[in-house]
Amino acid sequence: MATATLTAPATRDEGLIQELGYDDHFHEHHHGDKYQSNFISHYIFSMDHKMIAKQFLITGMIWAIIGGLMSLVFRMQLGFPEESIAWLKPVLGKWIAVSSDGVGSLTQDFYYALVTMHGTILVFFVLTAGLSGTFSNLLIPLMIGARDMASPLLNMLSYWFFFISGMIMFSSLFLSTGPFAGGWVAYPPLSALPQAMDGSGAGMTLWTISLVMFVVSVLLGGINYITTVLNLRTKGMSMWRLPLPIWAFFVTAILGLLSFPVLVSAFFLMMLDRGIDTSFYLSEIFIGGQALDHVGGSPILYQHLFWFLGHPEVYIIILPAMGIVSEVLSVHARKPIFGYKAMVFSILAIGFLSFIVWAHHMFMSGVNPFISNFFVVFTLIIAVPSAVKVFNWIATLYGGNIRFNPASLFGIGFVSMFISGGLTGIWLGNSTLDIQLHDTYFVVAHFHIVMGVAAFFGMYAGVYHWFPKMYGRFMNETLGKFHFWGTLIGAYCVFWPMHYIGMAGVPRRYYSFDAFDAFSHFAQLNKFITIAAIITFGFQLLFVLNFFYSIWKGRKLTTPNPYNANTLEWTTPIETGHGNWPGKLPTVQRWAYDYGKDGREFISQVEPVSEDESPAH
Repeated sequence: MATATLTAPATRDEGLIQELGYDDHFHEHHHGDKYQSNFISHYIFSMDHKMIAKQFLITGMIWAIIGGLMSLVFRMQLGFPEESIAWLKPVLGKWIAVSSDGVGSLTQDFYYALVTMHGTILVFFVLTAGLSGTFSNLLIPLMIGARDMASPLLNMLSYWFFFISGMIMFSSLFLSTGPFAGGWVAYPPLSALPQAMDGSGAGMTLWTISLVMFVVSVLLGGINYITTVLNLRTKGMSMWRLPLPIWAFFVTAILGLLSFPVLVSAFFLMMLDRGIDTSFYLSEIFIGGQALDHVGGSPILYQHLFWFLGHPEVYIIILPAMGIVSEVLSVHARKPIFGYKAMVFSILAIGFLSFIVWAHHMFMSGVNPFISNFFVVFTLIIAVPSAVKVFNWIATLYGGNIRFNPASLFGIGFVSMFISGGLTGIWLGNSTLDIQLHDTYFVVAHFHIVMGVAAFFGMYAGVYHWFPKMYGRFMNETLGKFHFWGTLIGAYCVFWPMHYIGMAGVPRRYYSFDAFDAFSHFAQLNKFITIAAIITFGFQLLFVLNFFYSIWKGRKLTTPNPYNANTLEWTTPIETGHGNWPGKLPTVQRWAYDYGKDGREFISQVEPVSEDESPAH
């Protein structure tokens, strides 16, 4: 009798899973979004992956505006050093120095602080959390046929650690000594000595604490993403039937899980140097002619630890964009993605190789030339899987019936940016050429195009494409096209000229070039870059306006699958509740890219393979 009582529920659950493809406990207790929810539990401390994705996206957009405004302020200093910006003094206070004749300019310390904060915000808070946090959360459960993430609680905590991290970083802007001003890479000794400069004091401490909180967020999210992909795929969803965005998010999460803890270890040693006078990174330091009691350390150790995270971080940023663009181009070209397995293997190859190329950032640091040759070889090798992806995107577009909407345009723009920015990486990957180009505007131009702007293009493609899934409405297509062309032309106008001034030797991070006769003839080009940056930023505000207007006033979604796409997220209802599917979970019958097959425009993943159908992928 006791045995029957114990086994009956298990038998019932196994029967439900066998019959319906899921355990209905979730559905019974969490029907839609109406289960014991209020404003706080629904919008603020939500455990629904779709709401958390929106939180990551909107928070990332706010940070993008802040980081973008910072870049405009220091670009005005570079482009118009003779013009007064005293009108900014009510906002920036003592960071604007006003001369006796009323001319206002940025203080040098605050210039460096703006450059540092701009890099930190864009790399971590926008292009890491804003891009991966948004689309991994939104798409992983929907595309693999899961109710939610493996741990909704950890998912919620991941966002709130990110939010806390951002608030700590933001608070450092209001310190009397100013935020950290030693560059976003935080090289010692500026970062390891609190007395080195004003920004090296409390600003550096808050910067470090903020990024440690950020790493906690990344780890919580990454564990969730990996576990969900491995364990919660619906019936029939094998790994080789996963859409390419899921492969990209999966590998991205693995990269974050393996590399970000190394950054924390680097920060831990740095805090020991700062707080209890150890010498992990410091040796024979003099300040004001006085020798400090630091011997035996090496700042090169910090560079190794930082760039072991720093180079995988490049692919943590760009891989999600690659996955998104692969999906968007296939859907809107109405063609199967070209070379699906080659695309998957190239994602895996990029993930692996990203861990063994970090020292190409250190060719000027005095590392052994033989070691440099090792990193040159693998830096050039990592271009191969990237080139495979570019070839496959172009082959997917070739001969396709392309819908030229904002999503596909930004996808095509991503390919353009990735090609033009990636080619310059071959120059910088060569240790001989890097000696000439290191720390010039050529480097700034390269990584802004290939990592910054390209990643933004991938993000924009994803937002325009999945906006109807997030909000049940469409963004305005005309405004979206204006946004695309303004951003594409503007970004090239900003960053292409930087290649030329970089080849001429103009160094990055310099506050002013007045003391250099050799660079004075680039003044007009600097003005052009600054004007282009201001105009390009204006087009991003057009996107923000379109985004928030469309949430409430955009054209309503009237069909669950407006793009005639194959993947599972378009099989959910228009108003998708918590749990995604109101009935049983869908069963996957085929791969995600059956477009233009056997005379049919598209075939959903849930449609069984018929007997007379040509062999499936």
